[in-house]
Amino acid sequence: MIGTRARPIRTPMIAAVDIGGTKIAAGIVDDKGVVLSRMEAPTGPDSDYPSALDSITAMLRRTAQQAAAEITGIGIGSTGPVDPFTGEFGEVDFLPAWRHKNPVRDLSQTFKVKVALENDADAGALAEAAWGAGKGKSHLIYITVGTGIGGAIVLDGKLYRGVEGAHPEIGHQVIDSTGPLCSCGFRGCWEALAAGPAVAAWFMDQVSVHDRNHPRLTTKEICQLAQEGDPLALRAVDREATFLGLGLANLINLFTPDAIVLAGSVMKSAALLMPQVRATIARGCRFVPCEKTELALASLGDDANLIGAARVWHHRFGPGA
Repeated sequence: MIGTRARPIRTPMIAAVDIGGTKIAAGIVDDKGVVLSRMEAPTGPDSDYPSALDSITAMLRRTAQQAAAEITGIGIGSTGPVDPFTGEFGEVDFLPAWRHKNPVRDLSQTFKVKVALENDADAGALAEAAWGAGKGKSHLIYITVGTGIGGAIVLDGKLYRGVEGAHPEIGHQVIDSTGPLCSCGFRGCWEALAAGPAVAAWFMDQVSVHDRNHPRLTTKEICQLAQEGDPLALRAVDREATFLGLGLANLINLFTPDAIVLAGSVMKSAALLMPQVRATIARGCRFVPCEKTELALASLGDDANLIGAARVWHHRFGPGA
């Protein structure tokens, strides 16, 4: 008709949502794992669900416009206990107002597309297996070491799930039963010994023996001191690498995977940690071909969680799923 404006052509694309304790990111990711557009908004323990849902909706529409994309599906990766089959949040301590809310149902109703949700560690594992450091590996374990330790297992391209679809809590394997108390109720879990806060807590305990007024340091700052040759920081790094190696050795003995992909803020200091990690694994994995398990650093960068969220959709609904 004369005088009408042609509707802009939009490319079918998968949208992604990464839900964390401090921010929500949303964007458009192509079928090669490349982020075409993204936005983010802060969140936190005071975040109410309706406002957050409105924010996610607005960011998805805006990023789709920026990427000239038509949203044909939405993938979500989220920290905290989530049910991947119902789409419902469990007892998420960091977002208490989100408990038992269902973004899968709500976003599906808003955008009229299929929506898939997974734990963020599972999302990261799927992304690294398809588009990252684990590409081409049929038996892959993904470990993220930051404020906690999480992980996921991919076998023959599929996520490993436990009874009733349960997500394995890899960070809560016990390494030292006399160790510090963990939030799970046991002592000496891998997370309680080797996550970032555990490194900082041990260092500050040692410092306070001599100087109770010493400023608190982060794990990143402790690793920087170790690079400068500080003796106590070097001990902290050696201790961290040993505990990391013990947990990884357990996984190699149990699963003998093709590769373990390591992610998270602590692994930004991998150059300091990996020699002792490898030595610990070699000591404790004499009866399996541990040298055949590749230890690789995650390769998808700062957008890994968003890329993982998109991969969740492909894994659930894409061709060959």
